[in-house]
Amino acid sequence: MNGPEEWDRHGPDDRHGPDGSHGPDDAHAPHDRHDPHGPGAPQGPGADGASRSGGRPRIPSPRTAAEDDGTLPDALPPAAEPSARELPAPQPAPTAPEPPSAPTSAPAPAPAPPPHRVLKSLLGAWALAACSAEETAAVEEHLTDCAPCADEALRLRDAVGLLHPADPLDLDPLLRSRVLEGCLGRRPARIPVPEWAAPYDAETAKLDALLSDMGQAEWQTPVRLRWFEGERPAERRTTVAGVIGHLLAVDGLVATALGLGDPLGAAPHGPAGPRDRTEACWQAIADGRAPHATRAPWRDQSHALIRTVSFAGHGVTELAVPYGGDVRLPLRDAFLDRAFECWVHAGDIAEAVDYPYEAPAAGHLHLMVDLAARLLPRALASRRRAGLAPPPQGLVEAGAPGRTLHLEVEGSGGGHWYIALDSPGALGTPDRTVAHIALDSMEFCQLAAGHVPPEETAAGQHGEPEAIRDVLFATASLSRL
Repeated sequence: MNGPEEWDRHGPDDRHGPDGSHGPDDAHAPHDRHDPHGPGAPQGPGADGASRSGGRPRIPSPRTAAEDDGTLPDALPPAAEPSARELPAPQPAPTAPEPPSAPTSAPAPAPAPPPHRVLKSLLGAWALAACSAEETAAVEEHLTDCAPCADEALRLRDAVGLLHPADPLDLDPLLRSRVLEGCLGRRPARIPVPEWAAPYDAETAKLDALLSDMGQAEWQTPVRLRWFEGERPAERRTTVAGVIGHLLAVDGLVATALGLGDPLGAAPHGPAGPRDRTEACWQAIADGRAPHATRAPWRDQSHALIRTVSFAGHGVTELAVPYGGDVRLPLRDAFLDRAFECWVHAGDIAEAVDYPYEAPAAGHLHLMVDLAARLLPRALASRRRAGLAPPPQGLVEAGAPGRTLHLEVEGSGGGHWYIALDSPGALGTPDRTVAHIALDSMEFCQLAAGHVPPEETAAGQHGEPEAIRDVLFATASLSRL
């Protein structure tokens, strides 16, 4: 084991600093030989506390805490506290300068509400829902603060509920007949229209009201005319102008029977039947006559017919009106026939232009149904002559009673009729009834107009099937172009 002398001989070891001074463990090293003061001798004075041997300074002793000196210092204000603002902020990359933005203006102040007198004047329009959105909002806001105006608004709203809904702009087709009925009720006409001519007067007035609402282009609207021939339905395509021309031509048969001018200007031996006259009128329209120009002649002719029979009185009721061939009708029946056809074709026009159209009045409809029922025995005889119906059962003399069919037409304008099946001159009687048919009045009229096939007629049937079939087909054969 080496002694101190060997330490001096070999130089400082790892316990000495690089400059030969003692390290932190010098307090435990032997100092009797190197330090005369011995361990624990006080250190000499020095500004840096260096050891007497000229070594590095010792670690200073801990300083006293601030709490030991008395009161604590006041906290520094936020501006005096060190913060990240003292550090240099990173500089952003250079960017293109932004365009100058438009100067922002302060929001406009809300408009002042209208004065009380203005809001009060709007209460009526508000009750009718006729105010604008801004006016409605202002009025309703005012009603929450003004009790008198709120009471007045409540009364006005209740009054609006008593008002009738707005009437459509289209005139009622029956307006003319109602006005005339009211006028005649106050003061009877000096020259009244005959009862059998009243349906024609009413239906022509209704059709004229429908035509008054149509534009010029609507006169070219396609219309389908339907009727029944023999055992099958038939139809023809035309226009609104063609339908009015057809009515004008066939009404001309009644006009010529009364001595009025022929609207077609036909020669005495010209076309006499409804079909031939209609074809001649359609040819005139196709040759360049304005389509809507047929309305004025048809309207003037219908007025002339009503005036003529009104002045003629009842003496002309049995005047025969030829319908071509051997078909003739008394004048009163001819007027009912023209009223029925006017109503049917007006319905065709209304369907084509998508316009509502009403049925005839109940009294007028009853007269039309009665005419069709009275024509059925003659129609049955015509079908037998054409070989479309079986012969009568047994030999029936003219006027002798034969088999009878009970025709019951229900609804408006309906009634009960007994149809002679075996002879047009016979009278049907209830005690000889062999079949019974029940039909709605509108369905019966559609069948008589040829708009419903006999096989598809929804009729209540009871009795002889052959008699029922003959009457249904005879009813459809009453139709024609």
